Amino acid sequence: MKAIRFHQTGGPEVLRLEELPLPEPGPGQARVRHTAIGVNFIDTYHRTGLYKLPLPSGLGVEAAGVVEAVGQGVTLVATGDRVAYVARPPGAYAEAAAVPADRLVHIPEGVSDEVAAAAMLKGMTAWMLLRRIHAVRPGENVLFHAAAGGVGLIAVQWLRALSARTIATVGSDEKARLALAAGASDVIVYTREDFVKRVRELTKGEGVPVVYDSVGRSTFEGSLDCLSPLGLMVSYGNASGQVPPFDLSQLAAKGSLFLTRPTLFSYTARREDLEEGARELFGVIRSGQVRIEVKHRWPLAGAADAHRALEGRHTTGSIVLVP
Repeated sequence: MKAIRFHQTGGPEVLRLEELPLPEPGPGQARVRHTAIGVNFIDTYHRTGLYKLPLPSGLGVEAAGVVEAVGQGVTLVATGDRVAYVARPPGAYAEAAAVPADRLVHIPEGVSDEVAAAAMLKGMTAWMLLRRIHAVRPGENVLFHAAAGGVGLIAVQWLRALSARTIATVGSDEKARLALAAGASDVIVYTREDFVKRVRELTKGEGVPVVYDSVGRSTFEGSLDCLSPLGLMVSYGNASGQVPPFDLSQLAAKGSLFLTRPTLFSYTARREDLEEGARELFGVIRSGQVRIEVKHRWPLAGAADAHRALEGRHTTGSIVLVP
């Protein structure tokens, strides 16, 4: 089979298309023949070494496809099943992968393979953010950064379905239009507006009970200043770089704030949690409350170009590789 590998960390140019043996599923595993592969920011963190992996390594943590072989003891899936997954270690940028069967979820009728591949990491992340870390209530004010990105567009639609008031930040007027169309109540173009000042104005000085921030370094301090007392800061990405060392006493000074740095793999470690999240995610997709926009497609061999576009902020919505 063909697969993307990298032997050293660095820019997109380190990604290579290589020939590898087709993996045989071991006990508890199933081999999935991929039909669509999701591309995410975490893939760039693995490639650059921000999140370290033993080298050489594969890349990619989510995909969809068809089960073509199962290992000993597998009962959760069968040959011919349409499935999707988000799993470690990275290796989804390939024509096939052997995946632990308990990490696979069935794709329901009415959901395409491309949508499932694009939805697993980003959509399950939105589920984790809005339903588990902080269960958003109707009428609640929420600040969501990078609202026109892959997770952002899913989350903003889901927040609308939850009847929340979403204050979204974006980097351009084009992305502002996307966030508004997805259901944001108010949009702040943070490249020309002081988002802290605007959030305080929009909430009549109260601030918001929760901030969802995948941007990192450039928004972290301001995000804390947007919170109301006892508010929750959810830092789940580093698009602008890692947050520098932080003095925890600031949390007390700014109103006894809470801070979390979650990973989806922790929130879906139990099979029952994975199934519940996938059921809720596919439910809002099938109902039409959340629409997954697959706006960019590259062939597997074009993975480096996909990374250049993603890191250059030239994409909106979701990206898939097609084997």
